[in-house]
Amino acid sequence: MKNINFKEIKDAYQLVEGAKIKGKNYEEIFELGHYDANKRGYTLYPFEDGVRFEDFCVIVSERELKTNYVIEGVNVNIPIVEQQSVRLSA
Repeated sequence: MKNINFKEIKDAYQLVEGAKIKGKNYEEIFELGHYDANKRGYTLYPFEDGVRFEDFCVIVSERELKTNYVIEGVNVNIPIVEQQSVRLSA
């Protein structure tokens, strides 16, 4: 996962389910889950070696994501699933 190019989060349109998120000050990588309207935040699941751990998750607000996290650089014209399969086959 070291070859992922992370970029700043500029707006909520970048926050799509399945995107990889990393803290600016930490090396731990998370996978973005769904938006929980009741808790007013996005779920983040720990992600390591291609495995998403669903036994633990964190709820993070959009503001905190923009301030303290970066997101993988993705091409918005190609679905994330296709981009991940290309990356895994390389």
